[in-house]
Amino acid sequence: MFQSRTHTCGELRLNHAGQNVTIVGWLENVREVGANFAFLVLRDYYGTTQVVVETEEMMRIVKGINKESTLQITGTVRERESKNPKQPTGEIEVVPAAIEVLGKCRHNQLPFEINKSKSADENTRLKYRYLDLRNPEVKKNIILRCQVVADIRRRMTEKGFLEITTPILTASSPEGARDYLVPARNHPGKFYALPQAPQQFKQLLMTSGFDKYFQIAPCFRDEDARADRTPGEFYQLDMEMAFASQEDVLSTLEDVLRPVFQNFGKYQRVSEAPFRHIPFNEAMERYGSDKPDLRIDLEVQDITAEVQGCGFGPFEGATVKAVAVDNFTQARKWIDKLLADVEVQTGNKACWVKMDENGELTGGVSKFLAGCKDALVAKLNLKPGSFVCMAAGKKLAAQKTAGVIRTMLGKRVPGHFDEEQYAMCWIVDFPMYEMGEESGQLEFCHNPFSMPQGGKAALEAAEGDIEKLLAINANQYDLVVNGYESASGAVRNHDPEIMVKAFQMVGLGEEDVKAKFPAMYNAFTYGAPPHAGAAPGIDRIVMLLCGEESIREVITFPMNKNAQDLMMDAPTTVSQKQLDDVHIRIAD
Repeated sequence: MFQSRTHTCGELRLNHAGQNVTIVGWLENVREVGANFAFLVLRDYYGTTQVVVETEEMMRIVKGINKESTLQITGTVRERESKNPKQPTGEIEVVPAAIEVLGKCRHNQLPFEINKSKSADENTRLKYRYLDLRNPEVKKNIILRCQVVADIRRRMTEKGFLEITTPILTASSPEGARDYLVPARNHPGKFYALPQAPQQFKQLLMTSGFDKYFQIAPCFRDEDARADRTPGEFYQLDMEMAFASQEDVLSTLEDVLRPVFQNFGKYQRVSEAPFRHIPFNEAMERYGSDKPDLRIDLEVQDITAEVQGCGFGPFEGATVKAVAVDNFTQARKWIDKLLADVEVQTGNKACWVKMDENGELTGGVSKFLAGCKDALVAKLNLKPGSFVCMAAGKKLAAQKTAGVIRTMLGKRVPGHFDEEQYAMCWIVDFPMYEMGEESGQLEFCHNPFSMPQGGKAALEAAEGDIEKLLAINANQYDLVVNGYESASGAVRNHDPEIMVKAFQMVGLGEEDVKAKFPAMYNAFTYGAPPHAGAAPGIDRIVMLLCGEESIREVITFPMNKNAQDLMMDAPTTVSQKQLDDVHIRIAD
């Protein structure tokens, strides 16, 4: 019969010497040093304890146990002769009087060594995630996540926010990604959708008379994976405030999130609040990105005017952006690798030039720039030892390529990357509309429920003029931390007339709005308060706090890059009866 432990494997200290104790856990290691002498390491959630086997009877038991079996050990605590100062329990050991196997590991060979699981192939780790999570280095990220979520909940509650859960089965809504659809058994041919975000529900809560709402919300999007984005599902701190301005939301999140980074983050330095506000257009011009890593001190500069007419084909009639660094000593092979990496990441080519010790431009495209050297020196503040990397093309493509160049140079050339901090800023004044890369049509840039700056008058003044529509900004904002978008939000469009007009600009009429968003449209006709909100990403924030490069390291049971759950073998086929129940036929 299993008896409760008296102590955990991380608890025993020298003052427990002489006590009879019972500990339980996983057999992490066995080291035999003689016929009847062996050292065991027992591990549980709290730590490890050394167990010393000194009798023939105990050795017979130990020899038949595979590593990672769960054990109950009862014995006496004594002081160790050879202490381990790096281990919390390193001053003691337990001499067993009884060893009982509680759960036998039936595998002589493990898929990977538990304490080195982070070095194993990722798909193997995910298939055996329950073993991977036994590694204390892996487990600590999940523990930190729990602590962060609890801290956020406490801070939001203290600020008067109510935690309210919203439906998981709902209607399809345009949130910028593909939906996960769920067939409705009782309604043939109709589908529920898993929410990409609780956007409509939280706005409806504001119309219902709730003042401040939040939840740690699961969101579902059928997106491709990235290092900072998991496919399938993710969690966000969803929040909304009635009768609130943009500044109300930003200051609230600064009060909640800055202490989280201070108390739980890997780095000691955190940007002071209020965080810097950078308009979207300025961010694209200066950093080539709407999520700039402000730990890098380099900036993008526009040299279009300076290089026009230089005779280099790609520059002619194009926007040209440049990033310059001083004291550049890297070799040509290093430069070639930089250009290749830029092209792989952006699909666009970059070019370069250096200034030698005599103040002459050399290498790369220098022969084309001789005639504009003085203008470039003045614009970029060049000096002997300077290196310039350039991108050309349509404005947005040149900006984005230069942004990648800035990041690569900043992180690869010494002296330009102050890594050990959390550099935070708000990107504000996002465009209301953009031209869709695939459709070639006018589309919403961010959230379609955002209030356009200037309201209905701005929309009416720009109607029919694409350039004027593209110039309208929205009351939208993103929190950026170390180059990662960590929250996104907006002042909401709470006026049904302005909402209809905003959707008309992208080709959707009032009847379309009523059909797509019936609850929200109707609710707004009953008197909606101005409201605003945001949604910081929990997974991404924890990834930043841990200093991990992959978001999968902070998710308990993540999918792999191909949106597969290798541990549960999902997605998988289902029976014909299951398909028949929901009126689905698989096309040949």
